[in-house]
Amino acid sequence: MSTTAPTPVVSIAYHSGYGHTTVVAEAVRAGAADAGATVHLIKVDEIDEAQWALLDASDAIVFGSPTYMGTASGAFHVFAEATSKRWFTDAWQDKLAAGFSNSASKSGDKLHTLQFFQTLAAQHGMSWINLGLKPGWNSSTASENDLNRLGFFSGAAAQTNSDEGPEAVHKADLATAEHLGRRVAEQARVVLAGRAALAAA
Repeated sequence: MSTTAPTPVVSIAYHSGYGHTTVVAEAVRAGAADAGATVHLIKVDEIDEAQWALLDASDAIVFGSPTYMGTASGAFHVFAEATSKRWFTDAWQDKLAAGFSNSASKSGDKLHTLQFFQTLAAQHGMSWINLGLKPGWNSSTASENDLNRLGFFSGAAAQTNSDEGPEAVHKADLATAEHLGRRVAEQARVVLAGRAALAAA
């Protein structure tokens, strides 16, 4: 029996209005690549047929969007509705899914965006990967530089001041996004190895 570890394929399907969410997406990519995954960054407002095919061939899809007016951006919603073609054919059934969002406020209703991603994943029959971190920055001895400083469990949340550019995305939030990318890649590797073992049994 081969002991070669499978290489997971992770795609990050995201929209970024002003560049902040792109920086977070790149952090997710860095974490997944660090964990040994092949990673594709896909801007959903520019998606073409070749990129749809990349999503179909991926082991995990990470959804990302800024939070605008309490939910994912309009461009991401257009993409989500377009995935209905995949829904009809179960193309994404049993893939892994995860998500991240950025907004100017500490909370900013990012949880609602992450829950929207979770519902989208559930409709496709995907398995959701949560952040897997305790909350940071919630005691007198904690720091704003803690991982998961904003205290989200469903996915990675980032905050950037509304009057600052993408370079100002908080470093702790980028480290949290990298953690999410690594976690998705590691969980995908586990799933692939398990499927291979079952196939060989």
